Amino acid sequence: MIRYDCEDIRFSLTGKRLVTRWLNRVAGNASKKIGELNYIFCSDPYLLTINKQYLGHDYCTDIITFDFSDDYAIEGKGDRISGDIYISIDTVRYNAEAYGEGFDRELHRVIVHGLLHLIGFDDVTPELQNEMTFQENKALDILFQMRNEG
Repeated sequence: MIRYDCEDIRFSLTGKRLVTRWLNRVAGNASKKIGELNYIFCSDPYLLTINKQYLGHDYCTDIITFDFSDDYAIEGKGDRISGDIYISIDTVRYNAEAYGEGFDRELHRVIVHGLLHLIGFDDVTPELQNEMTFQENKALDILFQMRNEG
């Protein structure tokens, strides 16, 4: 089950049904199933507090992913992924403008970025960042195709 919530901001994700189908397809393509996945949209200050409190980082970011997939592995459901994904709408807006992307495309990139972390992709080195970007673009292509299918 995928949930979309907000903390400290007013924001509503458009096309939730399509996004949910898309995320399930991306997970399925990696031979994974989504267990419980929570997307929490928030502000920069809110995400900064989480970054300081849980990760010890004193800087803003666009996304923080907490992986709870091990809970499913303990229950014998190792193919299921689960987690909380916090996304700063402030930073997504800023990055969309800085990168010359539309807000929706940048938001969907960040949304799938969190899922890709749960699937097992990382971005701690330049090589891994390149692979993550490749996977994000591949997933965005799937979303584009699904939109055209109707």
